[in-house]
Amino acid sequence: MAHFDDLMAYDRETQALAAIMGRLSWDQETVMPRGAAEQRGEEMAALEAVLHARRVDPRLGDWIAAIDEASLDDFGRAYMRHIRRDYARNTKVPARLAAEIARVTSVAQGIWAEARARDDFAHFAPTFEEVVRLRREEAAALREGTDHADLWDALHQDYEPGSSGAALEAMFGALRPRLVALRDRILGAEAPKALSGSFDEDRQMALTEGLAGVFGYDFSRGRIDKAVHPFSSGSGLDVRITTRTNPEDPLNSIYSTIHETGHACYEQNISPDYLLSPLGAGVSMGVHESQSRIYENQLGRSRAFTEYLYGQMRETFGDFGIDSAEAFFAAVNRVTPGFIRTEADEVQYNLHVLMRFDLEREIVNGTLEIRDLPEAWDARFAADFGVTVDRISNGCLQDVHWPVGLFGYFPTYSLGNVYAGCLHKALRADVPDLDAQLSRGDTTGATGWLRDNLQQYGGLRAPRETVVHACGFEPSELPLLDYLEEKFGAIYGV
Repeated sequence: MAHFDDLMAYDRETQALAAIMGRLSWDQETVMPRGAAEQRGEEMAALEAVLHARRVDPRLGDWIAAIDEASLDDFGRAYMRHIRRDYARNTKVPARLAAEIARVTSVAQGIWAEARARDDFAHFAPTFEEVVRLRREEAAALREGTDHADLWDALHQDYEPGSSGAALEAMFGALRPRLVALRDRILGAEAPKALSGSFDEDRQMALTEGLAGVFGYDFSRGRIDKAVHPFSSGSGLDVRITTRTNPEDPLNSIYSTIHETGHACYEQNISPDYLLSPLGAGVSMGVHESQSRIYENQLGRSRAFTEYLYGQMRETFGDFGIDSAEAFFAAVNRVTPGFIRTEADEVQYNLHVLMRFDLEREIVNGTLEIRDLPEAWDARFAADFGVTVDRISNGCLQDVHWPVGLFGYFPTYSLGNVYAGCLHKALRADVPDLDAQLSRGDTTGATGWLRDNLQQYGGLRAPRETVVHACGFEPSELPLLDYLEEKFGAIYGV
């Protein structure tokens, strides 16, 4: 046990340093001066070099070899599973490469934001090519000695351990036909009335902060700020979220905030016994996304909760042109063609992700060159959505993920939706009066169930096992598809 204690003490310091690096990233996206980007890149590279040296320290290998895992409890065995996996991956990546990736992706974020604002892909393309080159080099190192099918699979393990492109391709192939058929039926029907008018942005922020609290976000261990692309950051005792406001679209801010609150509550509700350990964060991005999506959609966009939210909207903005809670429910769930993934309705959201999944595999595996990406994106978008992309900021520059090298991340959004569909089915079976609670703005039955059955366990189990433990059955795409067809079939009469 002495070796295990030494390992835990060492790793706790590494986890603390990684949390500091995460705070630097949060600062960069919220309050850092624009002119500081180059220096921040150097800072991130320096800290990454320190972290990488700790993560490949030979003592880790000695401790791993010396520890008798048969003598450990469930926590200890799960701890060692994470440590072994991370050590095996980290020792494959040269320190030079890890530091350079940290530097380049930090700088790339600012250049992407400028290019997006200017609708100028050429401004970002050289930097993007460097990001892709570095990630391909990393993927080649990580793939060595494994059975990963390609470079993309090797990178995907950082976000969804145990998953593969082939398995996702099969799942997404089962999702697509029913999603497309449902969308086509809906778009052939009369659309409900949409929100219109101007909504004060300060009032939007006040409303969204209140909603974060309604869903259980602990402000004593977090805060809400604005960012270009909403995100959640941190774990344990410091978990921060961001949102964005648009005076013409308060629903964007509302549901971005509820979405990020789902991520944040997962982190805040992990057992404090796991603090600053490999178990003290969400087990995968797919499981993480299941929490944000079930908060945002199955709960936040439900007929019951929108009844409560309608009252909150009237209190905040007065008469905003929607004359009933039922009409507001339909407006919240309105299905319309659009370019932006984060603003997409539930029916079309996964089609955005499936498109990105295919394109990024081509980028990483070298069958799609960066110079050809805008044309490939626009052609695929027209084929999938029947709409011509009007400008690059509504096309391949809209998301921050690729610019900062997060290849392998996008499919976890749809995987999270599948998991959320399964969790929602199990939740409703266990909390039969859920709708009555939600209509009063009481989410504790739902959020408590998620906390007790999934969130508190953090990384104790593997990702898929985490969902199976919570649901009591193997995940599949069917609960999500059944939920979408029932909900939107009723709204649109199709």
